[in-house]
Amino acid sequence: MSTTRFFKPRLAQAAFLAVAGFFFFGPWAWPEFRNHAAGVAVVSGVVYALLFGNPFLARTSKLSGTLLGVAIVGMGGGMNLLHVLRAGADGLVLTVVGISAGLALGIGLGRLFGVSRDARWLIAVGTSICGGSAIAAVTPVLKAKPHDVALSVATVFILNAVALLVFPPLGHWMGLDQHVFGTWAALAIHDTSSVVGACYQYGPEALDVGTTVKLARALWIAPVALFVGWIVARGEATADGSQRPRAKVPWFIPGFLLAAAVVTYVPGTADAGRFLKNLAQYLLVATLFLIGANLSRDKLRELGPRPFLLGVALWLLLGTGWGLAAKFGVLD
Repeated sequence: MSTTRFFKPRLAQAAFLAVAGFFFFGPWAWPEFRNHAAGVAVVSGVVYALLFGNPFLARTSKLSGTLLGVAIVGMGGGMNLLHVLRAGADGLVLTVVGISAGLALGIGLGRLFGVSRDARWLIAVGTSICGGSAIAAVTPVLKAKPHDVALSVATVFILNAVALLVFPPLGHWMGLDQHVFGTWAALAIHDTSSVVGACYQYGPEALDVGTTVKLARALWIAPVALFVGWIVARGEATADGSQRPRAKVPWFIPGFLLAAAVVTYVPGTADAGRFLKNLAQYLLVATLFLIGANLSRDKLRELGPRPFLLGVALWLLLGTGWGLAAKFGVLD
């Protein structure tokens, strides 16, 4: 291997790691940057990937989900478990209404747009619950084709990136307080990362409320996946006679609850929990850069117009509906 051919990949990797490192240490060292770090991180990731390419694409595609989970668990260290459970209980009715409306609209609009069965279910579930995690849980139940999964994940990903940028300014424009904004973001934004990122920009109370309500909503992954399997397959076994795989709750949900339980009930852990939460927030910003950098040109080319239009229409309808609910005090 020549020196030139060896040096260029190494230089590209070093540059990528340097930018990712900036988004971890930057908010730590520069407090004024924190309010905008999440949005800047995801946009920078997208722009970097499209202009220069992601030299670690295979790794960051797998690693970003793990890092996100670690960040969410760490954030549980700064929260009171009783407050978390209360937020989940308070948002129960809204969560059920949101998931039901999202599934009904997604399936109805998907048929209207001529989207394939698997793609419309994946987009509906991803929009209604928590983006990529919900899509991943439902995929084995549907036995969805890789092409439909890729289209659905890419659609949800792009809309998550847009939500991360537009929700905080919209919240300020509507005059929402932090509690109401956190609830709105948790109900109207697909993925946990974008909910946390948007709320992180809006303020600490919005971050706590948005994270807890969103995680309570994510607990519905397992029952909804089972429901989808029952509707689509009517309880039939797979072709080889084995039973369909059971949906799994993402590991970061019990991890988040466990971290909150430790700092709530174990004396002397509050300071360590707060430090862990702050560290997790910096990790979150760096992870958002990696999530943005996972959007490759090939993935953009894979996006077909109909699934994407379905995702946009569903996102706009649900986001606007919950926005009106927030504006007129329904989410107070």
